[in-house]
Amino acid sequence: MNKKAIIYDLDNTVYPVPAIGEKLFKPVFGLIAQSGNHNDDMDAIKKDMMKIPFRVVADKYNFSQELIEEGIKIQEDIEFTEPIETFADYSIIKTLPGKRFLVTTGFRKMQQSKIKQMGIEQDFTEIHIVDPTITSKKEVFDGIMERYGYSPEDVLVVGDDPGSEIKAAKELTIETVLYDYSRLQDKKISDYYITNYSELKDIFTKHS
Repeated sequence: MNKKAIIYDLDNTVYPVPAIGEKLFKPVFGLIAQSGNHNDDMDAIKKDMMKIPFRVVADKYNFSQELIEEGIKIQEDIEFTEPIETFADYSIIKTLPGKRFLVTTGFRKMQQSKIKQMGIEQDFTEIHIVDPTITSKKEVFDGIMERYGYSPEDVLVVGDDPGSEIKAAKELTIETVLYDYSRLQDKKISDYYITNYSELKDIFTKHS
């Protein structure tokens, strides 16, 4: 069956978070270090902050409720104001037919500022910033299919996180594409595995 749409994640799917992560999360890293409770874990915390949402990191490292609340408060106000480079192969996605959707989890002001600094707003039919305290990627995916009359077979979901967009898509029986630019992930956790968007073009063509 022909694919009619592709849903993309943002962080580590459109651009590499580590390229801006130290600057982006500097106030949060300072707060965590100031607490004095996680200094032995700082390198691991920083690495995880580049890959997974803050609330997941907080749970993993047993942040105090006070630290969680302060970390959230800081991040709700962060805006990134410097240019951000997309992955070098990003432009390939704009050559594929069908509609494109961007669905990302995070703090609204922060995510909006990153999207603005990349200048990619016009590349997508819809952009959704998911607040996990209110909704989920699964609900957003389902809503997109309902609004556009898509069945799961009509859609591909592309992302880097097995526990987020890949999991949500699988629960809706949508085919998944794991984008692994750094070649660090398990190839078996998604329907397709790519390290460059030229490979996505081959997958999409196969369904045409």
